[in-house]
Amino acid sequence: MDKVRVDKWLWSVRIFKSRTISTTACKAGRIKINEATLKPSALIEVGQTVRVKKGGFNFDFKVLKLIEKRVGAKIAVDCYENLTPEEEMRKYENWYVGKSQPERRERGAGRPTKKERREIEEFKFDYFDFDED
Repeated sequence: MDKVRVDKWLWSVRIFKSRTISTTACKAGRIKINEATLKPSALIEVGQTVRVKKGGFNFDFKVLKLIEKRVGAKIAVDCYENLTPEEEMRKYENWYVGKSQPERRERGAGRPTKKERREIEEFKFDYFDFDED
Protein backbone atom coordinates (compact mmCIF):
# COMPACT_ATOMS: atom_id res chain seq x y z
CA MET A 1 0.00 0.00 0.00
CA ASP A 2 1.76 3.13 -1.27
CA LYS A 3 -1.01 5.69 -0.84
CA VAL A 4 -4.13 6.13 1.32
CA ARG A 5 -7.02 8.56 1.24
CA VAL A 6 -6.33 11.46 3.60
CA ASP A 7 -9.76 11.32 5.29
CA LYS A 8 -9.32 7.59 6.01
CA TRP A 9 -5.83 8.06 7.41
CA LEU A 10 -6.81 10.96 9.69
CA TRP A 11 -9.66 8.87 11.09
CA SER A 12 -7.65 5.67 11.40
CA VAL A 13 -4.82 7.30 13.41
CA ARG A 14 -7.42 8.89 15.71
CA ILE A 15 -6.91 12.55 14.84
CA PHE A 16 -10.67 12.74 14.27
CA LYS A 17 -13.36 10.77 16.10
CA SER A 18 -15.23 9.71 12.99
CA ARG A 19 -14.60 9.43 9.29
CA THR A 20 -17.50 11.79 8.65
CA ILE A 21 -15.85 14.50 10.75
CA SER A 22 -12.57 13.86 8.93
CA THR A 23 -14.28 14.17 5.54
CA THR A 24 -16.07 17.35 6.61
CA ALA A 25 -12.76 18.88 7.75
CA CYS A 26 -11.26 18.14 4.34
CA LYS A 27 -14.22 19.66 2.51
CA ALA A 28 -14.00 22.78 4.71
CA GLY A 29 -10.35 23.31 3.72
CA ARG A 30 -8.87 22.51 7.14
CA ILE A 31 -6.47 19.81 5.87
CA LYS A 32 -3.40 20.89 3.90
CA ILE A 33 -0.13 19.57 2.53
CA ASN A 34 2.39 22.20 1.41
CA GLU A 35 -0.28 24.92 1.67
CA ALA A 36 -2.46 22.99 -0.81
CA THR A 37 -5.96 22.26 0.47
CA LEU A 38 -6.85 18.59 0.17
CA LYS A 39 -10.09 16.95 -0.84
CA PRO A 40 -11.19 13.90 1.19
CA SER A 41 -10.18 11.61 -1.68
CA ALA A 42 -6.64 13.02 -1.95
CA LEU A 43 -3.95 10.40 -1.55
CA ILE A 44 -1.12 10.80 0.95
CA GLU A 45 2.23 9.03 1.13
CA VAL A 46 4.75 8.20 3.82
CA GLY A 47 6.97 11.19 4.59
CA GLN A 48 4.43 13.91 3.82
CA THR A 49 3.53 16.52 6.43
CA VAL A 50 -0.18 17.08 6.95
CA ARG A 51 -1.41 20.32 8.53
CA VAL A 52 -4.71 19.96 10.40
CA LYS A 53 -6.71 22.93 11.62
CA LYS A 54 -8.87 21.62 14.44
CA GLY A 55 -10.68 23.60 17.11
CA GLY A 56 -8.80 26.82 16.31
CA PHE A 57 -5.39 25.15 16.59
CA ASN A 58 -2.95 24.18 13.83
CA PHE A 59 -1.39 20.74 14.16
CA ASP A 60 1.36 19.34 11.93
CA PHE A 61 1.77 15.58 11.54
CA LYS A 62 4.42 13.72 9.54
CA VAL A 63 3.09 10.49 8.03
CA LEU A 64 5.27 7.57 9.17
CA LYS A 65 2.99 4.65 8.36
CA LEU A 66 -0.10 4.23 6.19
CA ILE A 67 -3.13 2.44 7.58
CA GLU A 68 -6.72 2.28 6.35
CA LYS A 69 -8.50 0.76 9.34
CA ARG A 70 -8.94 2.35 12.73
CA VAL A 71 -6.54 0.96 15.34
CA GLY A 72 -5.94 1.37 19.05
CA ALA A 73 -4.41 4.59 20.35
CA LYS A 74 -1.09 2.93 21.23
CA ILE A 75 -0.68 1.63 17.67
CA ALA A 76 -1.94 4.85 16.08
CA VAL A 77 0.78 6.94 17.75
CA ASP A 78 3.42 4.96 15.83
CA CYS A 79 1.86 5.97 12.50
CA TYR A 80 2.67 9.69 12.73
CA GLU A 81 5.11 12.14 14.26
CA ASN A 82 3.72 15.27 15.86
CA LEU A 83 5.61 18.23 14.35
CA THR A 84 3.36 20.89 15.86
CA PRO A 85 5.45 23.92 16.91
CA GLU A 86 6.00 24.29 20.66
CA GLU A 87 4.23 27.67 20.82
CA GLU A 88 1.12 26.17 19.21
CA MET A 89 1.17 23.32 21.75
CA ARG A 90 1.47 25.82 24.60
CA LYS A 91 -1.48 27.70 23.16
CA TYR A 92 -3.40 24.42 23.28
CA GLU A 93 -2.35 23.74 26.89
CA ASN A 94 -3.14 27.31 28.00
CA TRP A 95 -6.61 26.98 26.55
CA TYR A 96 -7.29 24.10 28.96
CA VAL A 97 -5.99 25.91 32.08
CA GLY A 98 -8.83 26.29 34.54
CA LYS A 99 -11.21 24.20 32.46
CA SER A 100 -11.37 21.28 34.87
CA GLN A 101 -14.54 22.61 36.51
CA PRO A 102 -17.23 24.92 35.23
CA GLU A 103 -17.45 28.40 36.65
CA ARG A 104 -19.86 28.78 39.56
CA ARG A 105 -21.78 31.62 41.15
CA GLU A 106 -23.15 31.73 44.65
CA ARG A 107 -26.56 30.18 44.96
CA GLY A 108 -29.26 32.81 44.57
CA ALA A 109 -26.90 35.38 43.01
CA GLY A 110 -28.62 35.08 39.63
CA ARG A 111 -27.06 35.88 36.31
CA PRO A 112 -24.20 38.37 36.18
CA THR A 113 -25.08 41.91 35.22
CA LYS A 114 -23.57 43.44 32.13
CA LYS A 115 -21.00 45.27 34.28
CA GLU A 116 -20.07 42.06 36.16
CA ARG A 117 -19.77 40.15 32.88
CA ARG A 118 -17.37 42.76 31.49
CA GLU A 119 -15.26 42.55 34.66
CA ILE A 120 -15.15 38.74 34.38
CA GLU A 121 -14.15 38.89 30.71
CA GLU A 122 -11.46 41.49 31.44
CA PHE A 123 -10.09 39.31 34.25
CA LYS A 124 -10.00 36.24 31.98
CA PHE A 125 -8.35 38.21 29.19
CA ASP A 126 -5.60 39.43 31.55
CA TYR A 127 -5.20 36.00 33.21
CA PHE A 128 -4.91 33.96 30.01
CA ASP A 129 -2.92 36.64 28.13
CA PHE A 130 -4.62 36.12 24.74
CA ASP A 131 -2.78 37.29 21.66
CA GLU A 132 -4.77 39.68 19.53
CA ASP A 133 -4.45 38.59 15.90
